[in-house]
Amino acid sequence: MSHNLIRVKRIHNPKYQPSGLKSYVFLLNKYNFAPTKPGPYFQGGKVQQKGKHGLGRLFGGKAQVQKVLQKRNTTDGQPGDVPAEDQQNDSQYLCTVTIGTPPQTFKLDFDTGSADLWVWSTELPKSTNTSGHNVFDPKKSSSFKKTVGSSWKISYGDGSNASGDVGTDKVDVGGLVIQKQSIELAKTLSAQFSSGVGDGLLGLAYGSINTVTPKPVATPVENMIAQTDIPKTSELFTAYLGSYKDKNDPDHGASFYTFGYLDEKALNGQTPYYTPIDNSKGFWQFNSTTASVGSKKIQRAGNTAIADTGTTLALVDDSLCKAIYDAIPGAKYDDQQQGYLIPSSITVDQLPVVSFDVGGREFAVQKEDLTFADAGDGFTYGGIQSRGDLPFDILGDTWLKGIYAV
Repeated sequence: MSHNLIRVKRIHNPKYQPSGLKSYVFLLNKYNFAPTKPGPYFQGGKVQQKGKHGLGRLFGGKAQVQKVLQKRNTTDGQPGDVPAEDQQNDSQYLCTVTIGTPPQTFKLDFDTGSADLWVWSTELPKSTNTSGHNVFDPKKSSSFKKTVGSSWKISYGDGSNASGDVGTDKVDVGGLVIQKQSIELAKTLSAQFSSGVGDGLLGLAYGSINTVTPKPVATPVENMIAQTDIPKTSELFTAYLGSYKDKNDPDHGASFYTFGYLDEKALNGQTPYYTPIDNSKGFWQFNSTTASVGSKKIQRAGNTAIADTGTTLALVDDSLCKAIYDAIPGAKYDDQQQGYLIPSSITVDQLPVVSFDVGGREFAVQKEDLTFADAGDGFTYGGIQSRGDLPFDILGDTWLKGIYAV
């Protein structure tokens, strides 16, 4: 069987405006963890009544206290909801995918921290502002088939969600065509999901965390393997996360995914290093028991990390965070920004080499990626921040830009 295997380019979103705090709030929501450093955002309890609906409210049933992300009012310190505009709901990079017959084109966020393939659809309420979005119309695809009785719902820590129903159709990822791939059609999108310019998401995590009920569906990569769209000798995908800012580098800032093969130019003559993956939580999770900050080696017994292309920052435990920023002249923690800041005047040669262990071998963060976004008053939001009470690190684009991930 012949395989049409090519790079799937990541396209820089020109409307993306980086914000350190908004990116951190997005992660508080996505992974639903409690911050352990001071700041306006915290995880509080909210009473929710479960029962029958009547006259616009619930009655009967049982009251439950659920943990939700909240924000302290700056004037009186009282807790309140987290507005959509407080979160980074846009994607810095998107990939082109087509769905259906004839093909309908979408720009999707490829995310190794999720396992759903969902798109904006014509099933959204007519009041939804779809300007700037490609919206999937199942009626215009002769190969679409509705999956009766199935639905999906993604919920975040502040109660925001996206949901809808499910069908199957033909999906083309960089010329590689997946037959009868489950597509999750958005029927409702809260503001946090609808404010970005992307048309949906393509999850690259393990299918065990797919949200479709009553039965989770196979992810695109799982179907690529099952349908032998990619060679049995190369049942893998890769992520090369360059930056549009690196256009003068030898690779001209190339940024792409591959499915079913290793890109020789990206390998640059090196032999890939592999480590066992623990997929019990659905993530690409591995042992990460050491870190280095400059010449200082830090032992982290029992620590693990996940690689997440849907995360712009890297999140690690508080003690390691402190060690990193203690090594940067003038760096400080800012309560209002709920994160570590670096003086904008700092030069690259003043920054330490920071590296994280991957199953016994450390890989470094590119020095320029230790700084993320302007934080005002002569400071820049750091690319590495606190993971709060999460039991594992999240190594997002801050770290992934320095490696070729397989």
